Amino acid sequence: MAAVSIPPPQPNATKRSSGRLFNTCCVIGPDGQIKAKHRKLHLFEIDIPGDITLRESDTFTAGQEPTIVDTDVGRIGIGICHDIRFPELAMLYRSRGAHLICYPSAFNMSTGQLLWDLMQKSRAVDNQLFVVTCSPARDPNAESDYMIWGHSSLIGPFGEVITAAGHEEATVIGEIDRSMIQTIRENLPLEMQRRDDLYQLVDVRRESSGHETCAA
Repeated sequence: MAAVSIPPPQPNATKRSSGRLFNTCCVIGPDGQIKAKHRKLHLFEIDIPGDITLRESDTFTAGQEPTIVDTDVGRIGIGICHDIRFPELAMLYRSRGAHLICYPSAFNMSTGQLLWDLMQKSRAVDNQLFVVTCSPARDPNAESDYMIWGHSSLIGPFGEVITAAGHEEATVIGEIDRSMIQTIRENLPLEMQRRDDLYQLVDVRRESSGHETCAA
């Protein structure tokens, strides 16, 4: 199983539909068939004077559906880059039974140094599951002003770094023990400790389909 993103013209794959351009990640199974497509839900905008200005909404349209797919290694939720900044999406994936959330990403040097490790560990710890990120390697000779941070990683449910790459091209391999998720959730039952009387995560798709509202 692979979740892939392809470069030009942006760090993730693009797909045009009805005249609109979407930042899209494809999940490909061992048989080479596409198992799912995720359209980036949260479009990145940043304006740091003297550093970087970027408005993804000038080019792309936001997706409308979270993406979760069953694979031979477990149930996986998909996000793209800026999607990782929104804990509600990760909570929704947990409520739908995800064992792992995969975020193909291309954080820049500014946001990467400040937030890359923090975001991955936060999503993993908050939801007691695995988080994997895959980033392009950094090209110091690139003509683009957008310099990639790199550092693809695999993070465990306690926020531990199972394996990680640097900013250069590399292949890293890490093992996932899905039984850790159940053990950790039994030892630290966050789901049972949530205050559903004070706050809830409303799963709109399930609710509109006649299912019960998911609380998280």
